[in-house]
Amino acid sequence: MLWPIAKALLGHYKRHPLQIILVWLGLSLGISVLVGVLAINQHAQLSYTHGERLFSNPMPYRIQSKNNSNTIPQGFYVQIRREGFSQCLPFDLYRTQTKKGADIQLLGIDSLATAEVFFRSNILENPMLRLMQQPHPVLINETFMKYMGWQEGQQLVLSDGQVLGPLAVDQQQLVKGSNLVVDMAVTRKLRQGTGFSLIGCGNLSQDKLDKIRTMLPKGVTLRKNTRAELVSLTEAFHLNLTAMGMLSFLIGLFIFYQAMSLSFIQRQTVVGVLRQIGVSGWQLMAALALELIILVTISWISGNVLGLMLANKLLPAVSMSIGAIYNASIDLVIHWRWSWSAKSLLMAFVGVLLSCTWPLLRLIRSQPIRLTARLSLIRFAGKEFFWQAVLAAICLFLAVFILQFGEGIYAGFTILALMLIGIGLMVPYIIFELFTCLSYRLHWVKARWFFADAAASMSYRGVALMAFMLAITANVGVETMVGSFRDTTDKWLSQRLAADVYVHPTANSAPRMIKWLEKQPEVKEVWQRRETELATLDGNINLVSSGQSNGEKSSLSEKVTIPNYWHHLHHSRSVMISESMSLKRHIRVGDYISLPAPVGQQWRVVGVYYDYGNPYDQVLLSENSWRLLLPGQGSVGLGVVLNDKSQSANLTAKLVDIYRTPADRVVNNHTIHTQALRIFDRTFGITDTLGNLTLIVAVFGIFFATLAGEASRLHNVALLRCLGVSGKELVFVGGAQLFAFGLVSACVAIPLGMVLASNVVELILKNTFGWSMQLHVVPWDYLGTLALTVSALMLAGAIPVLQVIRRTPIKSLRDAL
Repeated sequence: MLWPIAKALLGHYKRHPLQIILVWLGLSLGISVLVGVLAINQHAQLSYTHGERLFSNPMPYRIQSKNNSNTIPQGFYVQIRREGFSQCLPFDLYRTQTKKGADIQLLGIDSLATAEVFFRSNILENPMLRLMQQPHPVLINETFMKYMGWQEGQQLVLSDGQVLGPLAVDQQQLVKGSNLVVDMAVTRKLRQGTGFSLIGCGNLSQDKLDKIRTMLPKGVTLRKNTRAELVSLTEAFHLNLTAMGMLSFLIGLFIFYQAMSLSFIQRQTVVGVLRQIGVSGWQLMAALALELIILVTISWISGNVLGLMLANKLLPAVSMSIGAIYNASIDLVIHWRWSWSAKSLLMAFVGVLLSCTWPLLRLIRSQPIRLTARLSLIRFAGKEFFWQAVLAAICLFLAVFILQFGEGIYAGFTILALMLIGIGLMVPYIIFELFTCLSYRLHWVKARWFFADAAASMSYRGVALMAFMLAITANVGVETMVGSFRDTTDKWLSQRLAADVYVHPTANSAPRMIKWLEKQPEVKEVWQRRETELATLDGNINLVSSGQSNGEKSSLSEKVTIPNYWHHLHHSRSVMISESMSLKRHIRVGDYISLPAPVGQQWRVVGVYYDYGNPYDQVLLSENSWRLLLPGQGSVGLGVVLNDKSQSANLTAKLVDIYRTPADRVVNNHTIHTQALRIFDRTFGITDTLGNLTLIVAVFGIFFATLAGEASRLHNVALLRCLGVSGKELVFVGGAQLFAFGLVSACVAIPLGMVLASNVVELILKNTFGWSMQLHVVPWDYLGTLALTVSALMLAGAIPVLQVIRRTPIKSLRDAL
């Protein structure tokens, strides 16, 4: 008995095939972005299981310098090899840029030692040995090569004119992620220095661990790569992707709700007839539930396929970003997994249950005699919008409640979700009441009819407007966030990079280099900065020093300070702390803090400064205090201020020539500034891509939802034509109504998007990074988003009207009836 009822209900889609496309489109596109993000996040976190995977075989232990700018002495590696640590391999990481502006990371390896570790049985057949032969081929992952648009055998021309290659595809699947593997001789030639970036070691017994720790040189540490470490470091990055995926899914769900709500309204006559011939409410509910299960299953399958394609398309960019920031490599091919697929199915069913329960109950509980009256449920749109507004008020109240009493990043995301849903549900009620009020208050009859008709059409257009408003809100929020973050980073870098050249010498060569630099005629000032780490129960603290020159003071981006803080810092027992430390440890200016020995207790905090480049806690100590408490300790960094900025290249060349300093340890501020912004643009380019996908999902949904809704109004349009309204007037009225809807929605969405961005800063960034920033308004980006969405809205409204006015008024009325 159930199947004939289901067939009668499904027959509706033969007359309205556009609605089935709308249902599939909304849910599939929403699921696809959600699945893509879930797949990327889980795939990345699985790659962290053994820490950084430089090759397909994990190397769980890692020896590296405490200061990233320093290298590990070659003599130490020779020493541990002689002691029998054959499972340890040296690696030399070198970042550079091609002539076309593409960022690449070269991974220099000891080809012979690598062959011994990974190909013990057939060492001579190891492809790694080919890297030692001229012209030194570059081993590359095939997926990454295709992503970059390169070809096997191609040579890469670097920005300085040097040539790498030819490219050789990794057939044994040894190379993971976006690294380009070369023989170490290549990276040493490029950076003009010795030493290693890190030494990776295989499994080590406890005895060997104890032995190797006693051999470590000063400033070098041994640690075990753990999944938890990289997960914590990259948590904000993955949460950012998850938020975008959830937002896209929410917009897709609104589109799905629009389609199903319209479908239920248009089928009320069929449902009324079925009820009158004896079909029970439970049978109807079961048939409609079967329809929803079929639709969800089809949408879920297609969404998973599209999501997997999206994830594999975005993964190289994600790998490059995580590699540039955290030195972590991710395999560039994602395979389908039940875990994230099951999550997407659960989300889809929960979302469909929430979005379709009320329209379904409303349809089933209505009296059969009322259902057979054509589209009688439209008359109750105002009452429905009122209850939507009540639900919106509850959501907003919960958001305020969690804001007052909740803590943590998930509370922040919950507040944002409740805020978006609450405002989204409130907008149709606001528009309905506004247009209804105008239809009674205006004196011009045509204007009164214009707004009365627009208010009546809200039963079709209400949910589409919710999706429209959310789409604009999401994109305004993303554009504001990215624009503000980039503007803040640019200004912060410009202030922090006050010196012209930055040098990272070894501890032994630093005193001689400082004296030499001070004697050079082109050098105006030399700033010295020391850095070390202090272990505390709450985690490590990064301790740095600062001189008392005005230039060093101007390079510090203070957030809040006491009066005359610079004098107190250098002439009393005082420190300054980074913003992240202030927020995470709840330390305010004027408080006293205790630091581990030998620094000691009772240090007064005289200021808090912005430090966007450091996710860890940092304390700034005066140079005098450092000399007294930590004489000769810590790594050294030098900032060189020149009389003429154009002389930086000559000074760099002399430093490399006289002190044999690797070229990558002598950089000018322009290079650092450019590299930092390039990494920023690449990282947030992924967010921008997901934001654009969210907008595309919403625009498609708005277009088809409006198209389906306007097609249901053909009876009204045909009747108006019979009453003498011209085709041009009908097109103008339809477009003007949709433009009015879009304008009111935009007036809500643009400020809401800015509030969304502000809340992300206050609720998410502060809890995750310990950062805050000023919002930067980007009006041209807002106008571009608004123009795109309003155009889709008006085009979708014009198409059905144009179809009607091509026919005669009588034929149009007959077809509509």
